[in-house]
Amino acid sequence: MSGSVTMYSTTWCGYCQRLKSQLDRAGIGYTEINIEEDPKSAAYVESVNGGNQVVPTVLVTPAAGGEAVAMTNPSLRQVQAALAG
Repeated sequence: MSGSVTMYSTTWCGYCQRLKSQLDRAGIGYTEINIEEDPKSAAYVESVNGGNQVVPTVLVTPAAGGEAVAMTNPSLRQVQAALAG
């Protein structure tokens, strides 16, 4: 499956750890960005979550191209569906 997945997370986030494990088991590659170490990423997360730093926030660009989709605490199925377009 192509497309791209960027996960905005923190080291202490249990939901982030769970989603990373699920993506790993499903063979879906992703780029992880720790919002506590990257102020620009923290600002992006706030911009798509009503001013809140909610993690995991996941940005998915579909395999077929098209608009990237930002999701807050998505399930593995939601990420897979977004990748498929």
